[in-house]
Amino acid sequence: MPELPEVETTLRGVAPHIIGRTVAGVIVRQPRLRWPVPVELNELLLGQTLLGATRRGKYLLLTFAQGTLLIHLGMSGNLRIVPVGTPAALHDHVDIIFGTQVLRYHDPRRFGSILWQEGDAQQHALLAHLGPEPLSDVFDGEYLFTRCRKRTQNIKQFLMDSKVVVGVGNIYANEALYLAAIKPIRKAGTLSRKESSELVAQVKRVLVHAIEQGGTTLRDFVGGDGKPGYFKQQLLAYGRGGEPCVQCQKPLKETRLGQRTTVYCTVCQR
Repeated sequence: MPELPEVETTLRGVAPHIIGRTVAGVIVRQPRLRWPVPVELNELLLGQTLLGATRRGKYLLLTFAQGTLLIHLGMSGNLRIVPVGTPAALHDHVDIIFGTQVLRYHDPRRFGSILWQEGDAQQHALLAHLGPEPLSDVFDGEYLFTRCRKRTQNIKQFLMDSKVVVGVGNIYANEALYLAAIKPIRKAGTLSRKESSELVAQVKRVLVHAIEQGGTTLRDFVGGDGKPGYFKQQLLAYGRGGEPCVQCQKPLKETRLGQRTTVYCTVCQR
């Protein structure tokens, strides 16, 4: 599933091509995504100029004068810019035409979504209860330490709770906990202030680095320019179960927490 760095990479790839441009039409080939694509999408967007493109968690927000288009990539979705007239491939479900270029949504599994919100997009039910952005100043050591108090949930699943902080998915939670030397199975409430600050620092470090590398390609993710991400080549924990720890050389342990693959070092992480 595309995580925050992949979504940010997509945003940076497509935004320069479409901001300030006017929608000339919308083509919906397959409306049945996770939720139905609005049947009136062409009428809503036709003639509107895209004022801005931002990200909230794993949602892409395309802002127009009349409202905002919320796009989620689901498990296998991607957005690309293609020239007008480019033949649609299998699973190319939605085209938004901006002059000579098309913003094309491709999603083999159809777990993504394209939704419309009038007025303030942040009031949409999918966004209203999200926690702070992990790269914002709000997400700091004191915030995490306070939120962790008396929590018995393991720290990895706690960190992946979008109500606590948005966009820290499975891959990056594994990596940040490894770099912070904290076992993912530890109860969140046992973290000290120092450990909380270190974990926040590593979350930010991992996400920034992943964005710089264009995200992580595990199966079929590509950025808005159609190119894969390369952060996978630098993973220290995720996907390396049974391989030697890069610090102590002991085999990394692989287990499952909340049905998610979890990899950690039983020696270096405490």
